[in-house]
Amino acid sequence: MTSRKPQSMKPATAAKKLGIYLPATPAEFQAGEVSREQLDELQSNPPEWLADLRRNGPHPRPVVAQKLNVTISGLARGGVSEALTTEEISELLQNRPQWLVDERANMAAVREEQKRIRDAAAAKSQKKIKADPRHYH
Repeated sequence: MTSRKPQSMKPATAAKKLGIYLPATPAEFQAGEVSREQLDELQSNPPEWLADLRRNGPHPRPVVAQKLNVTISGLARGGVSEALTTEEISELLQNRPQWLVDERANMAAVREEQKRIRDAAAAKSQKKIKADPRHYH
């Protein structure tokens, strides 16, 4: 019987799964591979450096976009190409530059359209069920 090597991932993949900005992690995290068990441990019992990164940043662009309630493309259109700290994100939310107002409005419109499409599909599906003669009411 052969023993299997535990699954591992590159630090960039682990950072993405943890929602953290890789260049801000400790050198030892960036240097080696991360096993599934290590990732699970980091998620369930985060060390101080991880808790601090999640709390204060810098945050990767997907996290920045989520916190600002815009898309990653919206960040790019707004000129945000780098990771931001929690403080920088808070400042943007307080000052609300025009690009942020516009991108948040776009995001809200997209979500509303997605909801409308889902609701229409659900209504159409319900009509089909009711119209099906094999379906007993």
